[in-house]
Amino acid sequence: MSKILLIEDEAAIRRVLKKIISEENDNYQVEEAEDGLIGVDMISKSDYDLILCDIKMPKMDGVEVLEKVKKIKPEIPIVMLSGHGDLDTAVNTMRLGAFDYISKPPDLNRLLNTVRNALDKKELVVENKILKKKVSKKYEMIGNSEAISNIKSIIEKVAPTDARVLITGENGTGKELVAHWLHEKSERTKAPLVEVNCAAIPSELIESELFGHVKGSFTGANKDRAGKFEAANGGTIFLDEIGDMSLSAQAKVLRALQENKISRVGSDKDIKVNVRVIAATNKNLKQEIEKGKFREDLYHRLAVILIKVPSLNDRREDIPLLINFFSNQIASEQGTGVKTFSANAIKLLQNYDWTGNIRELRNIVERLIILGEKEVSEKDVKLFASK
Repeated sequence: MSKILLIEDEAAIRRVLKKIISEENDNYQVEEAEDGLIGVDMISKSDYDLILCDIKMPKMDGVEVLEKVKKIKPEIPIVMLSGHGDLDTAVNTMRLGAFDYISKPPDLNRLLNTVRNALDKKELVVENKILKKKVSKKYEMIGNSEAISNIKSIIEKVAPTDARVLITGENGTGKELVAHWLHEKSERTKAPLVEVNCAAIPSELIESELFGHVKGSFTGANKDRAGKFEAANGGTIFLDEIGDMSLSAQAKVLRALQENKISRVGSDKDIKVNVRVIAATNKNLKQEIEKGKFREDLYHRLAVILIKVPSLNDRREDIPLLINFFSNQIASEQGTGVKTFSANAIKLLQNYDWTGNIRELRNIVERLIILGEKEVSEKDVKLFASK
């Protein structure tokens, strides 16, 4: 059933339009509002698939209705109803986000075609939202443990916002998966997620990598170059291992967070950026602050939301699911059949001390698939996965 709201101050026109639309399709449920104020109130309290709105009305005109609805429920298509003298205004409403406008008295076929097209658009918008919320299999978080369930719950709440997130945890726990989930479930998913491994970049180059540089600013700077913050504009930048970032680079990151602008190395020109920052570290940043190696003001800017990713030893109940996931993933990558693991083999792996966490588990699963029998046994684990 498609719910349609008709906002029109003239009762006779409401009655005629409601009859025409309702008789066109039994799945069209038409509700009425006699002015813009009532209409906006109804929209705020209920879900509609389409709004038909007159432009000239007392109390609140159609342009005001359009602007308010686009703020509270932007996904709802709005078709404006315009009298002869309202055509210029009707055209302007298209710039403000209206789906279409229809002159009064309306042509029957045009009215019904517009209603159908607008409802089709609403359905596509809903489908796209659902698809956007589905995270790529490559970055799927596997596990039903309480710790992982809690992280997934936090991500669902935090991802649609622009809140900064600091992800902590040991090496190999999957901190980058959390970052990808946060981005892919956010409103920035159409823009890039730019990853920077702060530990892998020499300290003398980290500022250039993050903020770019101008030609001649240092030896080897043969041309102007944009940095990662500019590349991530409109999207998300993931600063992995931020605890390894130099203090001078930290100062520039702090400025970017405070003022939403950066400057390239060797330049005084400010560049505005709109970037969501997600950071991760395997270090205890509070201890790093005490040692004078990390800025306390930057820590508080980054740690709006804290997510701690548990070690594999703290979520052993997820190991059978992870083994199955990696077995299927590796078989797909190598073009081979999927190998199963015996119950005893899985139990033995659950009891290992996983110092390398999920990364280590995947490596051992791949080794067992290559070297083990058709069904990986306890004996295979003891032979090829000894710790």
